[in-house]
Amino acid sequence: MPTNLAIDDALLEKALRIGGLPSKRATVDEALKEFIARRKRLGAVKAVGTIEFVRGFDYKTDRKRR
Repeated sequence: MPTNLAIDDALLEKALRIGGLPSKRATVDEALKEFIARRKRLGAVKAVGTIEFVRGFDYKTDRKRR
């Protein structure tokens, strides 16, 4: 999908140098992938402690009941 974006030139230059990727497009694509992965991890961290742990739960027995 062609898109025109006004990206901060200084940030893009830093990302190009640090990332060592061959093009601006590859750098932006990689940045977006890392952004998405980080947000998913943050969501998983927020879930910690919200799932009830049942000591002695046997998933194999539960599976047989279905």
